[in-house]
Amino acid sequence: MEETNSKQRFGARLRRARLMRGMTLREVADKLAGLGSQLSHAALQKYEKGLMGPNSTVVRALARAFDLDPGYFFRQKAVTLANIEFRKLTKFPQREVDRVREAAADYFEQYLQIEEILEIQSTELPRADLSGVPLEDEAALGYEAEKAANLIRQKWKLGEDALNNVHEMLEEHGVKVTEVKADAGFNGFSGWADADTPVIVLAEWLNEDLPRKRLTALHELGHLVMKLPDGLSHKLKETLCYRFAGALLLPAAALRARVGLKRPDGISFRERLGIKEDWGISIAALMRRAADLKIITPGQLKSFWCQNSKHRKTEPGLWLGAEKANRYEQLVYRAAAQELITRAKAAEFLDVSLREFDHLFASEES
Repeated sequence: MEETNSKQRFGARLRRARLMRGMTLREVADKLAGLGSQLSHAALQKYEKGLMGPNSTVVRALARAFDLDPGYFFRQKAVTLANIEFRKLTKFPQREVDRVREAAADYFEQYLQIEEILEIQSTELPRADLSGVPLEDEAALGYEAEKAANLIRQKWKLGEDALNNVHEMLEEHGVKVTEVKADAGFNGFSGWADADTPVIVLAEWLNEDLPRKRLTALHELGHLVMKLPDGLSHKLKETLCYRFAGALLLPAAALRARVGLKRPDGISFRERLGIKEDWGISIAALMRRAADLKIITPGQLKSFWCQNSKHRKTEPGLWLGAEKANRYEQLVYRAAAQELITRAKAAEFLDVSLREFDHLFASEES
């Protein structure tokens, strides 16, 4: 039985390594052949299905092909992602979907393992139940999304001020976040690791547009926090999560204090810039927020979209905050400092060479 389980674990590891690299079994076989290792497509298929166990030569060859530490294939902890809300454009191919998902699962697997080593307890995410709201009552659903955002600000003691670093805020409150390389066909997704740890995955290219990155991260948080009614359309789900994200970024009271309750003349260009720079919200999201709160009319919002549709990717104004967190790295350094893991294991956690880890660790201690 143990031998069978060992083969299956190895097979699952092999499959994840392959998908993380965006490769087919045949492409793996071709790469191995190019490296001087003769492993057929059929043999790889048997390994992946858990029908055959590898020897040390096979493991070393696969580790070299995937640029992984051989120990990767024998990790005991395995994390699966469930209830994924995957937002993507239609041109994002399935191979890329698999690559992004498995790369994220691998990262969260190590994240949870280092917390386990340090005996860090998980934090429960506040939840808002909207499932009883009638599907057709969009106004009531929008109101509940606002309440859900207010709940997070209250439970996390965020006050009414601008959020300085959304990524760091999420990590501090138990939501694991990672970034992955992907083209513009992918923004992000959210889900649960091992059914009870909330996780968010963001595209690295969002770092080129930090207000958009902040909104995307909080949009994904909305999927995690809000239990929406069954049967809700995808479009309305997305609308409610954007409503949640906008409300969390820029509370209603703060926006009304800034621009007033009604703006029949619209919100001026200079006002938009100032709010973007102070609150880290894009001008497009700001105008949508103002329409949600009936500060401007639907007609004014439509006029704004028409006038600015060509400049959405290059809208003016800057937000100079930071959108990075290094909690995972700090936990690895902490475990190494307490000698709970070896330096070699720490280097594996951080995906760096032992020499590079020693340099980084010395920098942390100085």
